[in-house]
Amino acid sequence: MVLKTELCRFSGAKIYPGKGIRFIRADSQVFLFANSKCKRYFHNRLKPAKLTWTAMYRKQHKKDIHAEAVKKRRRTTKKPYSRSIVGASLDVIQKKRAEKPEVRDAAREAALREIKERIKKTKDEKRAKKAETAKSQKTGGKANAPKPAKGPKLGGGGGKR
Repeated sequence: MVLKTELCRFSGAKIYPGKGIRFIRADSQVFLFANSKCKRYFHNRLKPAKLTWTAMYRKQHKKDIHAEAVKKRRRTTKKPYSRSIVGASLDVIQKKRAEKPEVRDAAREAALREIKERIKKTKDEKRAKKAETAKSQKTGGKANAPKPAKGPKLGGGGGKR
């Protein structure tokens, strides 16, 4: 015959049928406690990891005998696998990896220089357009007409009553 035991929510001790205290919180969560001591500590919000007699403390401080008996399983180390990325095939990536840093730096400098020249060219074009529009406005612009006068200010006026 097998007895269905449950674990105490605070201490981690086994609770046999007919023993222990069941507490159901307002959010319908069920807590099982081995005895009133565990229940009291739980309600006082004590951390079970700080009390030497709880299972959590024993586990954290490596006091369990069970843990020593079980061998640690080693994870299989994953071997690096290189594959192509969208926009670059595997052989292109490997060529870039094999390149010397000096060659890579030179290519980067050339690309930066080309970008700077392109930006400079667009700025010069914008300046030329701006100068053109300024000349056309000076020669064929409107005559200096006086600004219309403002009328009396209406509304507002939060004076004393």
